[in-house]
Amino acid sequence: MSQPTGQDPMIKVSVVVPVYNAGRYLEECATSLLAQSLSSDEYEIIFVDDGSTDDSPAAVDKLAAEYPHVRVHHQANSGWPGKPRNVGVAMARGAYVQFVDQDDQLGPEALERMYAMGSRNGSDIVLGKVGGTMGGPSSMFRENVERCTIADTALIESVSPHKMFRRAFLLDHDIRFPEGKRRLEDQLFMVQAYLEARTVSIVGDYVCYYWNRRDDGKNSSGTASTMRGYYNNLREVLDAIEAGTEPGELRNRLMRRFFRVEMMRRLGEPRLLRYSDGYRNLGYRVVRELAVERFSSGGAGFATGDVVAGLSPMMRLRAMLLERERLDGLMELARRCGQVRAACTVDDVRWEGARLCLDLRTSLVHADGSPVVVLGNDGGYALDPTLAAGLPTIDAWDVGDPCEHAKAEIRVRHRDTGTWWFAPATLRPSLVPVGSGPEARFRVVVAGTASIDPHTLAGGAPCEPGRYDVVVSLQVLGLGRPARVIIEAGQRWSDVLIPGVVGDPARIVVPQRAVPNGALIVDVDERQPSLAPALAARGVGPLDVRDGDLHVALPMHTAKFTGTRDVEVVLGREGSSRALPARLQPPHLASLVFDNVTTLPSGRHPLSVRVDSSGRQPPVRIGTVVVEQGRIVDVLSTSYRTIPHRAAARVVGSPWLQRQARRAIAVMPASEKTRDLARRLGAAASRKLQ
Repeated sequence: MSQPTGQDPMIKVSVVVPVYNAGRYLEECATSLLAQSLSSDEYEIIFVDDGSTDDSPAAVDKLAAEYPHVRVHHQANSGWPGKPRNVGVAMARGAYVQFVDQDDQLGPEALERMYAMGSRNGSDIVLGKVGGTMGGPSSMFRENVERCTIADTALIESVSPHKMFRRAFLLDHDIRFPEGKRRLEDQLFMVQAYLEARTVSIVGDYVCYYWNRRDDGKNSSGTASTMRGYYNNLREVLDAIEAGTEPGELRNRLMRRFFRVEMMRRLGEPRLLRYSDGYRNLGYRVVRELAVERFSSGGAGFATGDVVAGLSPMMRLRAMLLERERLDGLMELARRCGQVRAACTVDDVRWEGARLCLDLRTSLVHADGSPVVVLGNDGGYALDPTLAAGLPTIDAWDVGDPCEHAKAEIRVRHRDTGTWWFAPATLRPSLVPVGSGPEARFRVVVAGTASIDPHTLAGGAPCEPGRYDVVVSLQVLGLGRPARVIIEAGQRWSDVLIPGVVGDPARIVVPQRAVPNGALIVDVDERQPSLAPALAARGVGPLDVRDGDLHVALPMHTAKFTGTRDVEVVLGREGSSRALPARLQPPHLASLVFDNVTTLPSGRHPLSVRVDSSGRQPPVRIGTVVVEQGRIVDVLSTSYRTIPHRAAARVVGSPWLQRQARRAIAVMPASEKTRDLARRLGAAASRKLQ
């Protein structure tokens, strides 16, 4: 591995940041770069000011004066990030170069983790998991990948330049960004880099790069350019693919990505229907012009060429309408497809060891809830007439094998950070008959089991504490739709959605059904007060005294090899409470263990638990202790008689629930029972129950 001129063997990574009128975003970016876990002598930060006219030049100069590992270069405005990045690479002294945009941030351990993976594998490129407001869920970062290439992994789905590159690799292959005002300079750079790279690594268990949407709408990548200029630049990307590959499946697969994303996405829902007439017509013309020019083969049209033939049925249908010059058909298809959504049915929820397991089924449905189907005919399958019938020039549309492009994955989103993770799942598509009419009708159903384990959820690593939304992402026939995983109301589900304390170190996991829509939420390590009602509704106890300690059984699942979890017990009411160290202890039903002796007076006192070790979260009440002569002699569950009061308190504290309660009362027949309910709600409001 050659060492380029000017490389400092002590510097592991050079961070290159193009700067142009960054405004207040520069401070957030710089703060994240200066807070890296690498020591300051192991990396450098290079700000390349591209002729800024605001206070950015003074800001980066101040940083350079204050921090020895910050360097600055000022230059005349070049019009786009390409030249500043090239200048940064030339200035860099590190073994690796990490590109960061001025309005984005790095996770604190990003450089350390990415460099460690790159150096142990001799990687030419290291991809770090992307989060932030512009970084949606990507299965590219499902897990860590030590070694891969463009030939065996779908790297082409990630073509932003916010990655780490071995500097010698870039110099040896003369891989540079195109300079000047132009679009897709990052995609051309990434295509060239991927095709030359012998080893690529992926960090999937840690959010390395936070790609953020500016609230002023001026992200560097979002500056306007002409439509024709955009697609002229796309031609250069396609040229690079053809220059770097031989005819065959790899080339087709790479070309397929740009046909699908950069071209056909413009002609589908919801974009096509939102454009103005002029912009829509121009986009249609330039996309069709490029499709005819670059994707037709052997005298045949592009809609039946090798690239398009590998796409999903719906994408092939759009391509055929484009080839036949039917913009009206594309718009009608977009309207129909815009009404399609995913539906998910949960068949079972259960604990298996430390994993919360879900058995589920998901499929596509129309706006009225009827299934999206395929019709069996002469050994093949045709697209649902609701989508295809009456489209111009289309009598019926053969979808081939309906299950070929069908898949689903379970995504889990951290509510506080917005970070997406992927739950392990075995989900397989099948054809399920629909109805019993003269035509054979089938729906494509993707079904199986997914599991959520807090110790491995984050790409194989433990997940952060917090609340997680669970979403199924479905792809069928070329229509991709997300859907919340919904738990139906009813006692059956209340019985199986039990909290758990699992693993070592022990994590507290509370699955719960959201009100009012029934969406599944998984609360990890009690950052929200969800454990108390889950325990109180099932009842705590009985109590056992052993060796001077109280052992109170809790209705929580525990798994084999679960460790002990330190918590805090709070006895009594606020202002006169006593806090005691305690622990959650397996096996079987968890036991809450704490000291039997207390200074509380004889009588009944609230029993609460604080599981947040930071002390920031308030304790949550789970029952009542009975004290006699300085000792706890009994533990009582929260009385079910208090549940109406708790319900009233929730109504008082929730404007949405207040509206629903008023609507329910309004439609009830006038009776003493109705008036009594209204009086109770009013009394609850006046007392401000908690």
